[in-house]
Amino acid sequence: MFKLTPVVKNLLIINVVVFILQSLVASLNFTGILSLWKIGSENFAPYQFFTYMFAHGGFGHILFNMLGLVFLGPMLEQFWGPKRFITFYLITGIGAGVLYSGIEYVRMNDLESDVEAYVIDPTPDNLNVFVDDNSQYFGPSIYEFITDFSRQPDNQAYINESKSIVKSLYNKAFNYGSMLGASGAIYGVLMAFGMLFPNTELMLLFPPIPIKAKYLVLILGAIALYSGLSRNPGDNVAHFAHLGGMIFAFIMIKYWQSQRNKFY
Repeated sequence: MFKLTPVVKNLLIINVVVFILQSLVASLNFTGILSLWKIGSENFAPYQFFTYMFAHGGFGHILFNMLGLVFLGPMLEQFWGPKRFITFYLITGIGAGVLYSGIEYVRMNDLESDVEAYVIDPTPDNLNVFVDDNSQYFGPSIYEFITDFSRQPDNQAYINESKSIVKSLYNKAFNYGSMLGASGAIYGVLMAFGMLFPNTELMLLFPPIPIKAKYLVLILGAIALYSGLSRNPGDNVAHFAHLGGMIFAFIMIKYWQSQRNKFY
């Protein structure tokens, strides 16, 4: 049976305590305070790049993240030592938040440009394109409005309402949704494990089959990249945060390996 190392044990305790507090003080919006909001949002604060990785969105969320930590973390902590492991964990977690926030910032700028373009030329066809490009923010009823608008494209009331819909969508997208969870740091731990112990076999939970660490890293990395680019409606997973944790992990390990006199 594996033995919890000091840093892993303390990280596990902190995450569990924070998760309990999220439920106990829900009325104080504790989760919202800790979560990472979009840069520029009225809810954003710089400290959230650190705090978001200790809050979770539900029991399943924290369960799978902590399983990854306790299964993979102790071996890395024993290999590096406590100080280097906690440094690695925090930097990959913060790095995941930075990459996620950067991509969201670019997306919001693109969305703002799309809104401005639509306001200049508000037609049913352009509204349909705008909705299709941002389908994750709309419900089915918007297509009923587009159908009615298409029948009366010169009706000023429909034109004004369509502009209002598009503008309110931007405000909703900008201030709606935050990112939380240790997944970015856990994906960083997984990347480190795959780089340092590539041929070690890990047992998957679903399906329960063994797979070498290096292959698992490649598969999960590919899934994170594909899912992040796809932006499927209803997908609330911060895939680019997962990818960010892996990228920062790769950079850190490569740097440490280049400093051989400090790596061991």
